[in-house]
Order: sequence, then structure tokens, then C-alpha cells
Amino acid sequence: MTIVINIVVSVIAMILLQLLGMVVFNWMTPYRDMEELKKGNVAVALALGGKFLGTAIILGVSAFTNTSILHMILWFAVGYVCLVASYWIFELVTPGFKISDQLKQGNVAVGTLLCLVFIGMAFAVSSLII
Repeated sequence: MTIVINIVVSVIAMILLQLLGMVVFNWMTPYRDMEELKKGNVAVALALGGKFLGTAIILGVSAFTNTSILHMILWFAVGYVCLVASYWIFELVTPGFKISDQLKQGNVAVGTLLCLVFIGMAFAVSSLII
């Protein structure tokens, strides 16, 4: 029974962390992700999917490598800060345009690249989680 309780608590913690991560990412953008998705904005969908997959990768690895929920949360926080930092670094290395503006305009190339930046960073950061 203890195993079942641990699994249920872990799954609930993972769902809440994933939701929290998506809410924070949503606050970072000057547009509303869900509104853009309703409009069919593929660029925003790609960026949002990359954010979701990136946070899921980090969360999955932190859950797999830690037996404590507290340690899982702490490693997820470290990985999540790296994902947020990767967004701002990507913004800095593209001085010719603003990423959020390009996404809102539906620039699929920018959305795809940002998606892959999030996924790549998630894999890189996950290799550091102990």
C-alpha cells in the first residue's frame, strides 16, 4: 500500500510542477498562448510544445534519479531555471528581432528553432541531474 501512496503522491507532484512550469512560461510572453492556439498559430504551438516537452524531460529525469519528492522538486527547479534562461539567451543572440513578436506573427521558423532550443536544453540539463 505504501508503494501505491508514493506513486500517487509523486504523480500528483509531477502534474502540479508541470502545470506550474507552463503557467510561468505563459507569464513570460506578452501574448496569451491559448489565444494564439485558438487562432491556429503554429509558431506558438511549436514553442509551447517545446516548453512542455522540455519541462517534461527535466521532470521525468529528476523523478527517475531521485527517491525523495523534495529532491525531485529541487532538481526540477534547477532544470526549469535553465530552460527559462535558455529563452532569454536565445532572445539576446537574436538582436535583429524580438522572439515573442515573431511567434505572435506566426513565424514557424522561429517557433521550430525555439522548440528545439527548449528540448536540447532539457536533454543537456537532464544529464547533470543526480
